[in-house]
Amino acid sequence: MSRRFHHAALVGKYQADGIRPLLEEIAQFLVRLGLEVSFEHQTALNTGVTDFDALTLDQIGAQCDLAVVVGGDGTMLGIARELARFDLPVVGINQGRLGFITDVPIGHFREALAPMIAGDYEEDFRAMLEGEIWRDGECIFEGLSMNDVVVSRGATASMVELRVDIGDEFVANMRADGLIVASPTGSTAYALSAGGPILHPGIAGWVVLPIASHTLSNRPIVLPDTAAVRITVVAGRDASANFDMQGLASLLHGDQIRVQRSAHKVRFLHPRGWSYYATLRRKLRWYEGVV
Repeated sequence: MSRRFHHAALVGKYQADGIRPLLEEIAQFLVRLGLEVSFEHQTALNTGVTDFDALTLDQIGAQCDLAVVVGGDGTMLGIARELARFDLPVVGINQGRLGFITDVPIGHFREALAPMIAGDYEEDFRAMLEGEIWRDGECIFEGLSMNDVVVSRGATASMVELRVDIGDEFVANMRADGLIVASPTGSTAYALSAGGPILHPGIAGWVVLPIASHTLSNRPIVLPDTAAVRITVVAGRDASANFDMQGLASLLHGDQIRVQRSAHKVRFLHPRGWSYYATLRRKLRWYEGVV
């Protein structure tokens, strides 16, 4: 149920040129709407903003009821993944180029945010992946992904061979440049450029697809997200696993990447009237040629 917000955390892509005055402008606008505003600690530290409290992610989770993220999809991926464990809703203001998940244009943040702060918004829940890497019976790495888990060959190496199991059932051995396990959100990221289908966010499933498969019959497959996906490195040198922006290089033969649905979901807020299909039309230019 929609509600009015009271304390917003502001997160920004602090590496971007000219981001400080923009963040301060948005912060002052939120203050004028009656909100208490704090900056995420790294955002405040790297932009030099000192007029607002700086909070760690744990403090944001405990004290704030909204996060406003300014940047591109990469910025949103990094912070939304961390804030999901607090069930904290996030709003994305797009300062990047593509903006599948940061959908408020930077030039229209005032007219978009004002009604949302008052409780007039669309809410959108996105599933996430959590994964582990196991070696010799021991978990050596854990990661959380909003987009995808990617197992791929080394930069100078030939193909990798990967065994894929779903639950307790063997599916296939694949020789390819790698393999992607993507969430519905991630289906419009790397998986899309690798030839995978687009999954609506309301579908409880994953896309599993090889990257440049040696065998043309190895095709993308859409699976229910109820069972774990296990990927075992059979052959190939310098394979690596990447969980969104976290990775582990130099996988060994026999290493197993286990991927399952996370217990946490990301809560996106959108302006009233937001449409997933309109986002696809706009970002993928599906309207071209229409008269």
